[in-house]
Amino acid sequence: MDFLALFDFLESLSRNNHKDWMDRHRATYQALREDFIAWLDRLDARLAEMDPDYYPTPGRVGINRINNNLMFHPDRPVYKDHFGAGLDKAPGTADFYIEVGLSQSMLAGGVWRPGPDRLRKVREAIDYDGEVLQAILDRPAFRKAFGGLYPDQKLTRMPKGYPTDHPHADLLKHKTFAVAAPLSRSRILAPDFEEHILNTYREMLPFRRYLNRALSV
Repeated sequence: MDFLALFDFLESLSRNNHKDWMDRHRATYQALREDFIAWLDRLDARLAEMDPDYYPTPGRVGINRINNNLMFHPDRPVYKDHFGAGLDKAPGTADFYIEVGLSQSMLAGGVWRPGPDRLRKVREAIDYDGEVLQAILDRPAFRKAFGGLYPDQKLTRMPKGYPTDHPHADLLKHKTFAVAAPLSRSRILAPDFEEHILNTYREMLPFRRYLNRALSV
């Protein structure tokens, strides 16, 4: 995958974020998209070799649309400033996400703002053995890679049914259970970028497996 060409295209798109420009450069976009899908397919195969529980996800299935959803977010640009994809996307589980873009690039995984039923399951797991999740989050290598849970929506009070002095009160207040490792452009353009992805995936696995066990109940 020619990530330098991808960055060049996204920079031009960000300066000309409208349909007329995209229509004139759609062939370039489609060629980059096909290359990104082929790269995702190779990465998908390598992850499947590494993780016996991996859920095969072809690049064409995992890749996200470049169009923003203007119906719900009319203030956003017509097109995103990144290429993104979810891998290991078994239905109802915590997937692995890759984003390569201008404003941010990252490797992430977990569950983003789950609905009431899935959120309840995660909180029940934390109530039962939250010390296991906390131990994963506290591992030095994990903290170095991800810092901690992704800072998203969080309750100010304990969720209904849990005491204020719960030993895992802070975890229970979260509404998103995900982690993210930022990527610099130099990291993406480095020859060992795929190895970095594999290492990050491996470091994230215990966290995602904890969530998947909770969600499977």
